Amino acid sequence: MGFRDLVLFYVVTGISLRWIATAATAGASAVTIWLIAWLAFYIPFVLSVMELSSRYPQEGGLYVWTKHAFGDFTGLMNGWLYWSSNLPYFPALLYFSASTALYFGPERWHRFAGSKTYFILFSLGGLALATALNIVGLSVGKWLHNLGAIGTWLPIGILYGVAIACWWKFGSATSFRGANLIPHTQFRDLLFWASIIFALSGAESASFLGDEVKDPRRNIPRALLIAGAVVTTGYILGTVAMLVALPASKVSGLEGIMQAISTAGQRAGAGGLGPIAAVLIVVSNLGALGAWLAAAARLPFVAGIDRYLPPAFGKVHPKWRTPYVALLTQSGVATLVIFLGQAGTSIYGAYEVLVGMGIISSFIPYLMIFASLLRLQREPVGKGVVRVPGGKKVAMMVGWVGVATSLVTIVLSTVPGPDEPHPVLAVTKIIGLTLVLILAGAGVFRWGQRWHRQVSVPECRE
Repeated sequence: MGFRDLVLFYVVTGISLRWIATAATAGASAVTIWLIAWLAFYIPFVLSVMELSSRYPQEGGLYVWTKHAFGDFTGLMNGWLYWSSNLPYFPALLYFSASTALYFGPERWHRFAGSKTYFILFSLGGLALATALNIVGLSVGKWLHNLGAIGTWLPIGILYGVAIACWWKFGSATSFRGANLIPHTQFRDLLFWASIIFALSGAESASFLGDEVKDPRRNIPRALLIAGAVVTTGYILGTVAMLVALPASKVSGLEGIMQAISTAGQRAGAGGLGPIAAVLIVVSNLGALGAWLAAAARLPFVAGIDRYLPPAFGKVHPKWRTPYVALLTQSGVATLVIFLGQAGTSIYGAYEVLVGMGIISSFIPYLMIFASLLRLQREPVGKGVVRVPGGKKVAMMVGWVGVATSLVTIVLSTVPGPDEPHPVLAVTKIIGLTLVLILAGAGVFRWGQRWHRQVSVPECRE
């Protein structure tokens, strides 16, 4: 991937259209919350990734960083938790895409909204497409990522246009003055804050592909800064546009930006924009799926090279030189989760717990990224490394801010929503399943150690 491809890769993995509608449900105060999350998490996170990817630009990303900072066990566990956190994300993105695709055609298409067969077939098709393109290689797969980035911004552009039309005809539906910009601090609102912080993740994605990025030590920091400005602007201005077009009481975080564009478009006299926006949003989601499949598959690939997973995970395709075993295995597990998500009410409830667990298993690796930045300040800086501006002192401050924000987010993610009928049971499930996941990772590490001992003697004799 060249510099342009890298910027678009960061955009498609860094911004998710569903978070714009989710943020808008908080009203004008969402703008302030975005800015707080940007200062407390996003800026420290981008600066940390920038220096760490410059210190260790090779393939593997956070797995390699934490391995250098804290040793093999921590590196493997960090990679394991991060990889598993993506498994609920893939089917969720595909289900949302399948629902949005129903807006392509006439009203009668919506009869498939309750069809499990339709959702499963669409999800399997989208997963197969993204996997196949990534196996062929990033020289081909990157076009899906690039189209996804374009498909992300054009719907936001449509939303801007609809908002301007609504403002011109009716004025702003939301007041952005005074007390309306002050965030609420009730417990339910703090849970919302955790979701907004999670929305700003993604800056770590391209670092998993270090060996497939041209001049990563130079291009990754530059692309991070440019894409970071694009992502932040998209989220904040997108939220403002939605609130100009519709009052917060009419915004549904569940229905997403598709429903918002349709409703506001009809209000502005542009109801025909719905199908166009739907096509763009599906392209955006498939691009994001392809990008995250490519990034996450590098974790079992590198672990296979290090012999902490079966060596087959470290194999590359003889023709396309891609980690095809890791990609196929990851897609196979995602297929299982697709069926799990459609298997009935009780299992769907379990799937919702897995999604909550996914947030925790994402922020534990993010916590370790910040901790790695702090730990690696002890090491000498090699030639060509891009440091956090201000050097070691600023890097230490950035690391501790990120650690604090990550810990708060992890704690808030264990708390069930206000509508949960059995809150104690829900918390027990989330924490219990997270512990099971950690123990499974520890088991993988022990297996890898035994494998090393078994192969070390023959290798020495040679």
